[in-house]
Amino acid sequence: MTAAAFEPKSLIASLPRLPGVYRMYDAAGELIYVGKAARLRDRVGSYFSSRSQAPKVAAMLKRVARIEVTVVNTETEALLLEYNLIKAHHPRYNILLRDDKSFPFIVCPSGHEFPRLVYWRGLRRPAGRYFGPFPDAGAAKETLQHLQKVFKIRNCRDAFFAHRSRPCLQHQIGRCTAPCVGLISAEDYGRDVQRAIAVLEGRSEEVNLELQRSMDAAAAGLRFEEAAQIRDQLAELQTVRAHQIASAPRSRDVDVIALSGEPGQYAISVFTVREGQGLGTVNHFTAALTEPGETLAAFVLQQYGRQAAPAEVLVNLPLPEQEALGAALAAVAGRAVRLHRPTRGLPRSWIALAEQNAQQAVRMRLGQQQAHSAAMRAVGEALALPAVPARIVCFDISHTAGEGTVASCVVFGPAGADKRAYRRYNIADVAAGDDYGAIRQALQRYGTRVAAGELARPDLVLIDGGAGQLQAAQEGLTEAQCPDLALAAVSKGPDRRAGQERLHLPGDKVARILPADSEALHLIQRIRDEAHRFAITGHRRRRAQRFRESILETVPGLGPARRRALLTHFGGLAGVLRAGVADLEKVDGVGTGMARTLYDHLHPGA
Repeated sequence: MTAAAFEPKSLIASLPRLPGVYRMYDAAGELIYVGKAARLRDRVGSYFSSRSQAPKVAAMLKRVARIEVTVVNTETEALLLEYNLIKAHHPRYNILLRDDKSFPFIVCPSGHEFPRLVYWRGLRRPAGRYFGPFPDAGAAKETLQHLQKVFKIRNCRDAFFAHRSRPCLQHQIGRCTAPCVGLISAEDYGRDVQRAIAVLEGRSEEVNLELQRSMDAAAAGLRFEEAAQIRDQLAELQTVRAHQIASAPRSRDVDVIALSGEPGQYAISVFTVREGQGLGTVNHFTAALTEPGETLAAFVLQQYGRQAAPAEVLVNLPLPEQEALGAALAAVAGRAVRLHRPTRGLPRSWIALAEQNAQQAVRMRLGQQQAHSAAMRAVGEALALPAVPARIVCFDISHTAGEGTVASCVVFGPAGADKRAYRRYNIADVAAGDDYGAIRQALQRYGTRVAAGELARPDLVLIDGGAGQLQAAQEGLTEAQCPDLALAAVSKGPDRRAGQERLHLPGDKVARILPADSEALHLIQRIRDEAHRFAITGHRRRRAQRFRESILETVPGLGPARRRALLTHFGGLAGVLRAGVADLEKVDGVGTGMARTLYDHLHPGA
């Protein structure tokens, strides 16, 4: 499927110029690439500009069927989230990081009366509190330098600290309070360390308020030099970025759920944190007409009604009967589950991030729906349909040298692809390679169900093919007593390149050619490509099944029960082919004689 299948123009127009991570999926739903961007719209748009792309990028774009994004607050968070996603999913077009690649942390070692903050990187972890990971060494060291400057925490080694008799240069330049020679009490020094830790945990606002109160108190007490020092601390603190929005203490498992939109057009974004690592967002959409709180409560119950919730679930709205809902989640999980709406600190930052992604999902959804509606209108005008089509179906045929023939039927409605309505038809009693006969049979079976009211009536039926396939489809619908459906066939141009498609309509002597930039043509291409993908997938499954069964079916005396036992025992045909006689004898129902017969049949001449 080509990149045009998901209408990149409308997608790009709906993206914000904010930092984030974008994920590219192929038609089968497989994640094939993860990237980060300082400005999502510009970065994603660069893939679909007119400039030429590297061969690897061009090959990847041919497979892209959809793109999803997660908006974050800073480029640092985008980099961390990208790293987590690549490590979790191993997309084929990403350069995978080595498993032994370690990321830098800031650690507060335990066991000292006057602890310090140090840069750490490596696989072995000394005892202490860890903050990170940071995207690179520079970011970690820059943060550490700012914290030491703001809170005047020592950076010397313990051995150096233990043998000081007078303050070092760091104290003289205002970077350390010299606890080594008793110029600050353990209590006051511990307070400064806790403030630095609060910043690393994303609680900068709390530290700001505490310092502001201390400065006001010092000024009120006429301690103007102390007030000036705190003022300088506040100013310096503004340059310290809290890198921990996308990561948290490693023991923390949290689901962050935010709802945005209006009744009938809700988006719900779920931001997942596992072992302190942000794993990105998943967006859900619902046309529910209930109030936001009720809709969110219903989603939470549905989300965790059959699977255990993490230890903590954060929501952005007050929920009706929240205590009862939390008790229900705990009953399913078999342990305590905290369901709450945070108001400050790191959890509130997570909620803000999830809300931003839910709002973005609503905007993207509306933009895509508007683009799809405009394309449906364009199809109606291009084919002179009596009304704007609300339901378009498309048929395609797939086989290999006439074997395993499958017909696919995909459905597109007002909101785009309606995958729940997709159908496949296994074609039988048709000559090998007879595409016309296959189309006739598929349309006859489909038309019969439409005429009986078992399937919704389409406004347009597309056929992948030319005038011959169109004629076969007409015959099939006539046999089904459903001849009045609007029909059109889509054939590839003389060079079989996208943009050269010909449209064949009943009664037309000459095929119609739509402009290469036509919205109608782009939608028809998208529907045709989806039908082609769905047909190929079905054919490959059918062919694989037939191949697996056909070899064992030729073994004399080997019935269906023993064939299933063999495939189950060895995990598939490949395992059966590798097995020796002694291995085959161990399968229930397969004795020594049958094992030898089976082995000789599968390995003639051995």
